[in-house]
Amino acid sequence: MDPVAELRLVLGNKNYSSWSMRGWLAARLTGAPFEETVIPLYQEDTARAKADMCPAGRVPVLYDGDISIWDSLAIGEYLAEKFPDAGLWPADAAARATARSVCSEMHSQFVDLRNELPMNIRASGDGIVPTEAVRADVERVTELWRSCQTSFGTSGPFLFGPWCLADIFYAPVVMRFRTYRITLDDKAEAYANAVLEHEHVREWMAAASAESWSIPRYDIS
Repeated sequence: MDPVAELRLVLGNKNYSSWSMRGWLAARLTGAPFEETVIPLYQEDTARAKADMCPAGRVPVLYDGDISIWDSLAIGEYLAEKFPDAGLWPADAAARATARSVCSEMHSQFVDLRNELPMNIRASGDGIVPTEAVRADVERVTELWRSCQTSFGTSGPFLFGPWCLADIFYAPVVMRFRTYRITLDDKAEAYANAVLEHEHVREWMAAASAESWSIPRYDIS
């Protein structure tokens, strides 16, 4: 059996699950077919479903035949190895090292941004005023964007020119900036708009808008 046909991705709600968005966008970038299973989060049967399908009790999880890969960064690395021609990482060594660094920083930092501005693609949080800690995170994120585009992104609209894992890891941040109407400088705004217009991001956003599940703790007016 063709091993590519065995790829299966377990996700959380597309409207709310930022880490699932990263795993899904990475899988879409490969161009390979994959099955997807969505586990609605914070529902009565969520814990049972996670116990059945998620080794660490979290989403996303990628299955490739008998292999399971959990955590979005590990999924991205695995897919980059499995599909080396898909362009998940930049080809240039210096750009690739920087892309890995900015993905790792997103993976481990920006706690205030993630906690205070949870991803909710369907919502509009006009009335929420970011705290000083969140504003510091926003400044750091946009500083990273400027640095990557200046040093490596001259060949296209994204951080390293073509769309890659670095853009994928910051796509949920763009969702947050959109939802909470975060003011950005012109260069960061142009980058955010390019992310919003990417065909895979638009596909994810459309699926998020079509979901009927609701998580009251993350819903805002």
